[in-house]
Amino acid sequence: QVQLVESGGGLVQAGGSLRLSCTASGRTFNGYTVAWFRQAPGKEREFVTAISSSGLSTFYVASVKGRFTISRDNAKNTVYLQMNSLKPEDTAVYYCASRTVTGTYNYNKENEYAYWGQGTQVTVSS
Repeated sequence: QVQLVESGGGLVQAGGSLRLSCTASGRTFNGYTVAWFRQAPGKEREFVTAISSSGLSTFYVASVKGRFTISRDNAKNTVYLQMNSLKPEDTAVYYCASRTVTGTYNYNKENEYAYWGQGTQVTVSS
């Protein structure tokens, strides 16, 4: 069982920065892809970014590319999401999610991820 806990959310002004963390407990997720999704008020949950098990491959939704950076520290069993130049439209609950198998998959699809955290709120004021 992989248990995920997100932290680092909060209230920031537009243009500010925030770093989210996702830490696994129970069992490591070091061997698997981990992703961040977000859900804004009144909208569907959407893919934000993902990182491969090795950290060598990353993927981003177009709206955050160049502003957000995903990384992982397998020694700490943690995945990070550094968010810079935040915009009000980034306001959402952010969730981390982990796969439990390897192989070819659609990295931006919710149903490819078996374990999810409970989310952390990010609010960006204008």
